[in-house]
Amino acid sequence: MARIRCDFFSEALGMGTSMTVLLPERTSTQIGMAGAAPAGDPPVLYLLHGLTDDDTIWTRRTAIERYVAPLGLAVVMPQAGRSFYADEAHGNRYWTFLSEELPQVCRSFFRLSERREDTFVAGLSMGGYGAVKWALRRPDRFAAAASLSGALNVAHRRDHPTRPVDPAVWHTVWGDRDVPDGDDDTVALLGRAGADLPALYVACGTEDFLHEDNVRFVEAARARDVPVTVDFSPGDHDWAYWDDKIRDVLAWLPLPGAGPTGAEAPPAGSARH
Repeated sequence: MARIRCDFFSEALGMGTSMTVLLPERTSTQIGMAGAAPAGDPPVLYLLHGLTDDDTIWTRRTAIERYVAPLGLAVVMPQAGRSFYADEAHGNRYWTFLSEELPQVCRSFFRLSERREDTFVAGLSMGGYGAVKWALRRPDRFAAAASLSGALNVAHRRDHPTRPVDPAVWHTVWGDRDVPDGDDDTVALLGRAGADLPALYVACGTEDFLHEDNVRFVEAARARDVPVTVDFSPGDHDWAYWDDKIRDVLAWLPLPGAGPTGAEAPPAGSARH
């Protein structure tokens, strides 16, 4: 695959920013790894980072490049700071950057499919929240969305007794509001969800401090008859877990030729709802 660290100017942010991009390359003589590429524009996965990370973290902490090489899948990993992928109350317009500008910029720089059935989003922790929020607010854009250890009940995190969101981060992102408004609350977004949603996948380790929040999100989805594939197997909030689970996500994605759900069954230790 081609790995590109792309520095560019963002009109939405009013400043330079970065993204790391993996582009499929067909190879047959590369030792230890085969690469695939579709005949036309490749499908794309937007892969979002967590609160303390940046756009390089997935390539530094996991073998994502090796995992996607045989799939013919492009991966776009944008930089979003500590924004919770929101238009910040006292900061910058990261939601506008992510949801509007980034796809346009990527397609202007690279050959990427524009079709909904070829477009996916996933992320970990803050990025899992961002992925689900993007999919629920723009369901026409995505065929599937996956959250790994996502902060999926973020309104519950402001005054959490043991693991609250840093007050400085909360103030920057949401100001003085007690909870995010409906457009930034993934549980509230479920209540407004239409019938034609992307396929949803939620994974969180049973030892993760966000496990309870993920359970609440799944229960809310179930109460609203929103289908979601769930994996609540053993694991903590760490890269060993995410490196393992991103492979399950890739197997589940409805990539061309992979069947209607990308995998015949959810991963071991999981349940489909």
